[in-house]
Amino acid sequence: MTGIATFINIGERTNVTGSAKFKKLIMNDDYAAALDVARQQVENGAQIIDVNMDEGLLDSEQAMTTFLNLIASEPDISRVPVMIDSSKFEVIEAGLKCVQGRSVVNSISLKEGEEAFLHQAQIIRRYGAAVVVMAFDENGQAETAEHKFAICKRSYDLLVDKAGFDPWDIIFDPNIFAVATGIEEHDNYAVAFFDATRMIKEAMPDVHVSGGLSNVSFSFRGNDPVREAMHSCFLYHAIPLGLDMAIVNAGQITVYDDIPDELRERVEDVLLNRRSDATERLLEIADKYRGSGEAAKKEDPKWREQAVEKRLEHALVHGITDYVVEDTEECRQRAERPLDVIEGPLMDGMNVVGDLFGAGKMFLPQVVKSARVMKAAVAHLLPYMEEEKARAGDTSAKGKVLMATVKGDVHDIGKNIVGVVLQCNNYDVVDLGVMVPTEDILRRAREEKADVVGLSGLITPSLDRMVEVAAEMKREGFDLPLMIGGATTSKKHTALKVAPEYDHGVIHVDDASKAVGVVSRLLSKKMRPDFLAEVAAEQGVLRDASAGATERVKTPLATARANRFDGRWDDYVPASPQVPGLTVIDDMSVETLAEYIDWTPFFATWEMRGVYPAILNDPAKGPAARELFDNARRMLDRIIAEGWFDPRGVAAIWPANSDGDDILVWQDEDRESARARLPQLRQQGQKSKGKPSMCLADFVAPKGLPDWIGGFAVTSGPEVHTRAEAYKAAGEDYDSILVQALGDRLAEAFAEALHARVRRSLWAYAPDETLDNAALISEKYRGIRPAAGYPACPDHTEKRTLFELLDAPRHTGLTLTESCAMWPAAAVSGLYFAHPDAAYFGVGRIGPDQVADYAQRKGMSIADVETWLAPNLGYRPDRGAATRTA
Repeated sequence: MTGIATFINIGERTNVTGSAKFKKLIMNDDYAAALDVARQQVENGAQIIDVNMDEGLLDSEQAMTTFLNLIASEPDISRVPVMIDSSKFEVIEAGLKCVQGRSVVNSISLKEGEEAFLHQAQIIRRYGAAVVVMAFDENGQAETAEHKFAICKRSYDLLVDKAGFDPWDIIFDPNIFAVATGIEEHDNYAVAFFDATRMIKEAMPDVHVSGGLSNVSFSFRGNDPVREAMHSCFLYHAIPLGLDMAIVNAGQITVYDDIPDELRERVEDVLLNRRSDATERLLEIADKYRGSGEAAKKEDPKWREQAVEKRLEHALVHGITDYVVEDTEECRQRAERPLDVIEGPLMDGMNVVGDLFGAGKMFLPQVVKSARVMKAAVAHLLPYMEEEKARAGDTSAKGKVLMATVKGDVHDIGKNIVGVVLQCNNYDVVDLGVMVPTEDILRRAREEKADVVGLSGLITPSLDRMVEVAAEMKREGFDLPLMIGGATTSKKHTALKVAPEYDHGVIHVDDASKAVGVVSRLLSKKMRPDFLAEVAAEQGVLRDASAGATERVKTPLATARANRFDGRWDDYVPASPQVPGLTVIDDMSVETLAEYIDWTPFFATWEMRGVYPAILNDPAKGPAARELFDNARRMLDRIIAEGWFDPRGVAAIWPANSDGDDILVWQDEDRESARARLPQLRQQGQKSKGKPSMCLADFVAPKGLPDWIGGFAVTSGPEVHTRAEAYKAAGEDYDSILVQALGDRLAEAFAEALHARVRRSLWAYAPDETLDNAALISEKYRGIRPAAGYPACPDHTEKRTLFELLDAPRHTGLTLTESCAMWPAAAVSGLYFAHPDAAYFGVGRIGPDQVADYAQRKGMSIADVETWLAPNLGYRPDRGAATRTA
């Protein structure tokens, strides 16, 4: 069933036949103002804009060409697709020559017969456009559900079988006609559309259904509240039946639940043709709602009647940008200085946001929207503040925080979220981005006169980079507090490794919700000394506890190896792959990958903990989670429809055997010459009786028995980063974070989908597997795909060997940083193991005996191994012997 989360709004106001304002602008050659109409449509939520230049006094081809070329140079408009709308095919073809990316043609039909229909369809397909087909044949427009369906089915067969269209590039418009006209034959028009939509979707499930929504309410033109109520009710009933999109004024859709019961009942009586006097009954009350339209909602917008300070607070809490400039200006005219508006009503409003966020009554996605309102208000005040500055260095912000992801690391979603939350609270944030060298961090901290430095990192080597930054800050005489955050960081590591290198405060911040409190205390002259003393005392306790801790690794390496996992190699015969060697994956579309998304980590990215889909109905988080999910689904629909991302992947299955704790990858099936050696780590923790000390090499047969191992690397593509940066540059932090989070989810989905293909067809050890997405997420399948840097194989440097075996840079565009982070960041790589008992585990703490042994097998120094495996060390390394080798 089609859902509201996937419904597409098509903006109708860039149409000379439907908008008097737009027509006047085009007739007067005022294309700049006409572009503003298009821009407003996009800002109001249009996901496609319908452009129509059919006017008798216009040169329609020239007008279409001019306008579409202008749109192409406006990134805030051209980010949505264009629907080229004309009854003249020469105008459509002129438009097709101008549009960048995929477009939609509106429309063609069978009214001139099959030959003309196919001729036009083939031209449209040659341009790569999707097509709207009207329910119109040689006998005219269809009015009954049966006739509408018959025309659509006939058109479908022609388009698919003769014109070569994919079903998903076909959009049927079964004709929305006006109801409540007073003509009895028109009473069933809406019902006919509903029934036809259902029939089309049942027979042709991959096509789309659209319609011109404003037609249904044409009888009530001049009474916008009633028309909006009719539109909302129409969509409410049509979308579940399969309506995918509609041409609407995206800024004028009433919330269904906000329609007064009386009006909603009478509108639905008309639309559903529930009673013979439905039209008369709606006419009886229509004038009651004429005018401003406020009566058409259950509640008047009382917040607009409050004092301006309260209006700003309401806008900030609810993320409403509509009135923020005029309200901010009203406050500015009352205030002595523009800065007073920021420090007064705006910060008061953001404090309310912060309190609600801290109390769990607002959630991160809502806070990011609040930031958008705050930015709009500050942007309005900024020119006045620049004029008014009485002394150099005067600033509107509470303080300046410089943030960076350290050198070698590419992950920054968490950092970006922290930055947005700080900006919400009026801190000036300077974000240096990713892979930032230590010298650049310190240089910019001086240049920007930063008050706090924040470091972020995800991978293990970033921990040492943070230690390096702290030590260098001390050497260069800095006295700024240092904040540490990121997935691999912890309070303990900060206390043991980073804090001893710097004397002016090193604070670990584990999530965005705590960042504001930490920064506010660090920048308060009154609170800072006590806060830093409190942090230092806590870190001292952690260091003392670590120094006095008993040795955590109890099992010598030799004993652990004797307790290895039993692969039952006497009676288990490994499956041979159906497609050995390397396979480049170039057919995984985003549309396919969307079906494999695990949404639970998506919510965790936004610091909303909970399992999907249960989180959508959580008493506290549910409303915010549903709004976030709807926004994500809408963006995902755009990613698919507009081809934002180009997923790329490679997989391979090689002959392999275990050799002790190593995995040998052979050159060929002769198994005489090794292509690569993959050293693995073994658990050394104490085990209860009967539990083996696990190592990934145990899942591969020893030499003498044919076995195989697989490898893969996939990415959502560099376009994720490009889109995120473009949104960020435009001040759309919410969308920037959203597109990054979706890019990460799609990369993980790619890994899931590819693993399924490997199991079913490439390796084909589970050819009959039929698992739904929930079962895949729960890992109900046979086999595992551990990734380097994760618990079973925590050494990130193994990615270098894997990338060389896969020739990953050539096949996917992925590269590795010096710290072995994958770039672009929306990527996943790892190994495939097919043994039926293969399972995920954590290596855990290892002892100096295994570190020395592993260093020898890797050809690395012991100090280097200790660096890469720092979180896994069950002892405190002697850094005085840093140059020693195995």
